[in-house]
Amino acid sequence: MHWKIPLLTLIPAVAGAFGTDAPAGYGPKTPFDAARHVLESKCLECHTKKEAKGGLVLEVRQDFLTGGDSGESIVPGNPGGSELVKRVRLAADDDEIMPPKKHGPPLSPAEVTALEKWIESGAAWGDASVVMSPRSKTALPGWDAPADPEIASIEAFPKAVTLETAADFHRVVIVARFKDASTHDITKQSKITLADASLASLAGTTLRPQKDGTTKLSIEYRGLKTEVPVTVKDSAKPRPISFQLDVMPVLTAAGCNTGSCHGSARGQDGFHLTLYGFDPKGDHFRLTHEMAGRRINLALPEDSLLLTKADGTVPHTGGKLFEKGSPFHETLVQWIRDGAEYDKGEIPQPLSIEVEPKQMVLTGPDIQVPLTVRATYSDGTDRDVSTLSTYSTSNDNSVAIHKSDGVAVSKNRGEAFLLARFALFTEGAQAIVIPKDVKYARPEFPAANYIDPLVAEKLHKLRIIPSTVAEDEVFLRRVFLDVVGVPPTTEERTAFLEDKRPNKREVLIDDLISRKEFTEMWVMKWAELMQIRTFNNGGQSVSYKAALGYYNWLRERIASNMPLNEMVVELLSAKGGTFSSPATNFFQVEQDVMKLTENVAQVFMGTRIQCAQCHNHPFDRWTMDDYYGFASFFAQVKRKPAEDPRERVVYDEGGEIPHLVTKKPVPPKFLGGPKPELQPGQSRRESVAQWLGSKDNPWFARNVVNIVWAHFNGVGIVEPVDDVRVSNPPSNPELLDELAERFVSYNFDLRKLVRDICNSRTYQLSTRTNETNVDDNRNFSHSMVRRVRAEVLLDSISAVTKTPNKFKGLPLGAKAVQIADGNTTNYFLTTFGRATRATVCSCEVKMEPNLSQALHLLNGDNTHDRIKRGKVVADLLAAKKEPKEIIEQMYLKALSRKPTDMESGKLLAAVAEAQKPEEVRDTLEDVFWALLNSKEFIFNH
Repeated sequence: MHWKIPLLTLIPAVAGAFGTDAPAGYGPKTPFDAARHVLESKCLECHTKKEAKGGLVLEVRQDFLTGGDSGESIVPGNPGGSELVKRVRLAADDDEIMPPKKHGPPLSPAEVTALEKWIESGAAWGDASVVMSPRSKTALPGWDAPADPEIASIEAFPKAVTLETAADFHRVVIVARFKDASTHDITKQSKITLADASLASLAGTTLRPQKDGTTKLSIEYRGLKTEVPVTVKDSAKPRPISFQLDVMPVLTAAGCNTGSCHGSARGQDGFHLTLYGFDPKGDHFRLTHEMAGRRINLALPEDSLLLTKADGTVPHTGGKLFEKGSPFHETLVQWIRDGAEYDKGEIPQPLSIEVEPKQMVLTGPDIQVPLTVRATYSDGTDRDVSTLSTYSTSNDNSVAIHKSDGVAVSKNRGEAFLLARFALFTEGAQAIVIPKDVKYARPEFPAANYIDPLVAEKLHKLRIIPSTVAEDEVFLRRVFLDVVGVPPTTEERTAFLEDKRPNKREVLIDDLISRKEFTEMWVMKWAELMQIRTFNNGGQSVSYKAALGYYNWLRERIASNMPLNEMVVELLSAKGGTFSSPATNFFQVEQDVMKLTENVAQVFMGTRIQCAQCHNHPFDRWTMDDYYGFASFFAQVKRKPAEDPRERVVYDEGGEIPHLVTKKPVPPKFLGGPKPELQPGQSRRESVAQWLGSKDNPWFARNVVNIVWAHFNGVGIVEPVDDVRVSNPPSNPELLDELAERFVSYNFDLRKLVRDICNSRTYQLSTRTNETNVDDNRNFSHSMVRRVRAEVLLDSISAVTKTPNKFKGLPLGAKAVQIADGNTTNYFLTTFGRATRATVCSCEVKMEPNLSQALHLLNGDNTHDRIKRGKVVADLLAAKKEPKEIIEQMYLKALSRKPTDMESGKLLAAVAEAQKPEEVRDTLEDVFWALLNSKEFIFNH
């Protein structure tokens, strides 16, 4: 005998057959019920059609009775003569015992008895439509178990089912939502009935059409109920196999056109398909005509190489992809039988997909929840494409997912985003895993504004307790560095700490965002995104005069608090000379249409579309059509020389950009939106500028608030901030959406947005962590310790040591944040990661500490020499200040706090060892030097 039944931990859910752990009053109604629990819990994992260990399949009665490679597994009415019973009764150390020893202990006596009673009764199957399937060892009890007061609700997906044509079907997934926000799959445990069973058949939870009409699917679980409306249309109408709608999805779902197989740049074993099927016509040609008669056999469809390699009949580098007789196999066979034709005329195209459930909280390991995917088509129909989708996870250490079944399985504590891909679309669901028995009580988290409840709700799902609010002096230094780019003066610190008003933090924030330094900070950040810098490259050059004009244009708009959407509209619509109309420098900096398109998408929409230039984006929703449709908006931008040789004139004229595959011009189309309706005299650029700046645009507001949030919290809600894609989702989607809505309601007022963020309790949390949030770096449960960026650090050193800076084109005493030209720099700024503005990537600003920075602070002139030149210590000594007061003043200037008693005692002891006045001065200057080299000074916290 070759077939063996593996062991899964039994769920103590069936009274009588499984001991005394089952809920009172809940038990199997027939011998089959009891046997089914054993088989699904212990056997089915290895004996489905996909696995079929030893050739044995146990899903339906006929396969069960047929047996495996060694013949029949049971003899109805004769338990003693059934091989199944003989195997489970073998000694624990026998190599032939079932389940195999490597899968766990033998079946319990109660479990063996359940199997014997079922076989003795004739091995009845109950309802002939029953299809058994593997049962999770963490599955909940059945629908008729006693009510559980901890279950808040049950929910079914999809919310409504529409069955169209005879071939349509829909699988329903049902979950229980607990009061602690956890999620459990109860699809197999629920009682499911159709109000009118004549309209549709129900096999398990899969609905198939029988007759036109409307009805309801009723679902019951432990006293809770829900309903799903069901509509059946055109139930007698056949649906022919479509190459684009059926064959291509099968090739993708089976993995044939992925980058690791025939979808790679050079194909595999002489056969090349386009990546994820971005060129279906080309793929059809390669399948049917490239090597006529080899891959497709119209005379004997089942013998087609396309099938025999995939079903394992002949050797295949990619291995066996599906079984003979499976839905994938039957789809391809029928297409070949029908002549292997390409679709004629226009066919409905998928417009979107929806993945459900969208959010789940899984408590403990091995919790399983299946995903369901529904596609919507251009003719108004929809389709269950769960089996045609491919699945992946962003974090398989926390949540794994079967790449073809879409069943998510919890593992270790953490968070994962589960992706489903079908056709051109990729969407996902958020999954959180928390320990099963974690000790947790939801803490009080008083909300300062709308931000805090959204953060608190996510932390609650993660069972994370937020840190306490930072002390006043910590908050003071943090907000000064973040908002105005310098530490507070000792006078500002004293005034704030002595202020007894309960809203003093709010008052301080209002004061800081009204200062010119706030404007300078955000001009610097936008100058990086707009690449304001000088360079000389022939016709693609920007002179210092042009760069300075561009910078001043930006500064005027930020200073006047111009709505940011209006600023972007003005920028992208700009025409004229780079001197007279400075915003046109945006189009002078980058003149390649492709790169210009990518820059606009990355800067103003936060999305990187570069991959879609050559093929459909493998990790996002963008197609080649999307890419070239968006690029068409900028294909007509032209430049010409002005009278001044340093100036260029930007204008619009005819021009198209050809699609890489079709070689034909692509009409302009908003990225992720409709085609434009150009008004008379309106250029394409003006059209896309108006769309981008519209209050209805879904991209711009979310991008801006994410950038601003990252500035104040050290990490974006989407991180990196300019890499928004389906496979890189926001850590808190609800927070991002609410911030964007508020920003739009504020008429894109940057100051109001900053005020909200800084006033939130979330921003004001301490950096000190607790046991639950020590590893959290994405959910804002504590403030992040952040290295101060290069310009702010240099300005802080300059302010604390009273040594002015001098930069090209700026007066003595100007700040590093005021530098207009990205190419104006010094060794300090370069070492600490100032952006060169050569690209629009957020990665240009380097915030990571490194050895070069430490060595420069230790040995460079930005600390030691500045301390000497600034004479802070010398002036305090000249004013007859005592060493204790001088040390305190240095601490207040550099760290915005007084030294601790221990620090003060040790430092005064070192000063006391000095014999001469100059030695005292040198020792105190060494203390100042140490403070400027300390992590506490270099980092914001």
